[in-house]
Amino acid sequence: MTTTERLLPPMDADERASLESWLDFYRTTLAQKCAGLTEHQLRAASAPPSPLTLLGLVQHLAEVERNWFRRVLAEEDVPPLFGPDAGPGTHDGGFDLDEAATYDRALAAWRAETDRGRENCAGRALDDTAPFGDGRVTLRWIYTHMIAEYARHCGHADLLRERIDGSTGV
Repeated sequence: MTTTERLLPPMDADERASLESWLDFYRTTLAQKCAGLTEHQLRAASAPPSPLTLLGLVQHLAEVERNWFRRVLAEEDVPPLFGPDAGPGTHDGGFDLDEAATYDRALAAWRAETDRGRENCAGRALDDTAPFGDGRVTLRWIYTHMIAEYARHCGHADLLRERIDGSTGV
């Protein structure tokens, strides 16, 4: 698998470029944490007692992308990608691996969702809103939430990867 270069977000960009750059930074970090591993390693729950895996993180973040940028922001009625508990209004699905789960399948779904998310954001202002819960949520809030979601899960990925093969610091 090839990964793209991880670029440090610009230190003097406007708000929109900063938010998008940080989100892309963490997206790339996740891909780099998975690079070079076997299917078996990507499925390994390497920090017992947690069942968390790198493959499960990729699936989960595909679901998160789908939830926030498609279901919430664009109000699309799209089904879950990886399991029934990833339905509309939720973003906790994807962690569980079924027998058919593969990294190539998860990576393709995740990349398709990130591409679709970028498309859904492109014509919107940061102050544009979408219905969420009993109120409305701005695109700015969604970007900020997504950065936090990825940063948290990239920390998990870092620990998982270190336990798998000792690799750190990517």
